[in-house]
Amino acid sequence: MENVVELQESEEQELYEHLKITVDKGQSLLRIDKFLMVRVENASRNRIQNAIDAGNVLVNQKQIKSSYKVKPFDEISIVLPHPPRDTEVYPEDLPLDIVYEDSDLLVVNKAAGMVVHPGFNNYTGTLVNALAFHFEQLPQLPGNDGRPGLVHRIDKDTSGLLLISKNEKSITHLARQFFDHSITRKYIALVWGDLENDGTVKGYIGRSVKDRRVMDIYEEEEKGKWSVTHYKVLKRLGYVTLISCELETGRTHQIRAHMQHIGHPLFNDAMYGGDKILKGTTFNKYKQFVDNCFELLPRQALHAQSLGFIHPTTKEYMYFESPLPADFKAALNKWENYISAS
Repeated sequence: MENVVELQESEEQELYEHLKITVDKGQSLLRIDKFLMVRVENASRNRIQNAIDAGNVLVNQKQIKSSYKVKPFDEISIVLPHPPRDTEVYPEDLPLDIVYEDSDLLVVNKAAGMVVHPGFNNYTGTLVNALAFHFEQLPQLPGNDGRPGLVHRIDKDTSGLLLISKNEKSITHLARQFFDHSITRKYIALVWGDLENDGTVKGYIGRSVKDRRVMDIYEEEEKGKWSVTHYKVLKRLGYVTLISCELETGRTHQIRAHMQHIGHPLFNDAMYGGDKILKGTTFNKYKQFVDNCFELLPRQALHAQSLGFIHPTTKEYMYFESPLPADFKAALNKWENYISAS
């Protein structure tokens, strides 16, 4: 499938997002609103349906209804209005799983599905909105507008530990540790395929030229930022492998892009091709089993398990671990039972 984002060379580029999508040859019949929810970044079903009703979605240059079912090789063009940019963060009383807190920082166990900070089409319901409610004031640094207290982030559908600063001194010290790559971060991931050995993935990571929502790995320095992921095999489960990943750098989608790059995308990672059966048999029973696993874990199989850093005030080493969440554990148990019964 090819996604091409086109921005008009005018003042319109601040107001509208222009997308063109060519449906791949293996696409099964699917309602266009459901199809576009997966293919368009941060697009709710209501936003897609509004665009269709307004005539802003064309298939093969013709207007369609929400009930239209996409077919292989359909040419879809979309014009979506950007919501107005609002840099003010509004406090919201949202549940927070706080693992640790003191006067300088806190460690939060983020649930999958929660966006970390306000941004395009996500101005409410984020972790930062919840933090703004929890505290009266969170620190900001130049270039950190709209992301008070954040020194790093994890993707919406990745679960696990996040470190939050509560004052200027703390955020300065912690940001330096991230810059120096001295903070320890380990992730647990379930990937497609049987990884033979432990290893390291390196390369320059940058936006894909075919789909700006995803990242690619390049050999040329000018195409991206240097990125390094070390991985270890924890358990082999036939058609999938449970691994741990330690980040030497922290780039957008780093683990997801790195594992796809070496041919082992994360299980059920729709953006990087892991939401299809990539390894295994063609038997219907196996297909149903994998579909059931996808239902149990309706996101990429990635969890930020541990976090280690030097406390900015006490200078003591702090270390935290987060157990696998229920959805990840359920899918993993299902794979373990499947392999043991084979």
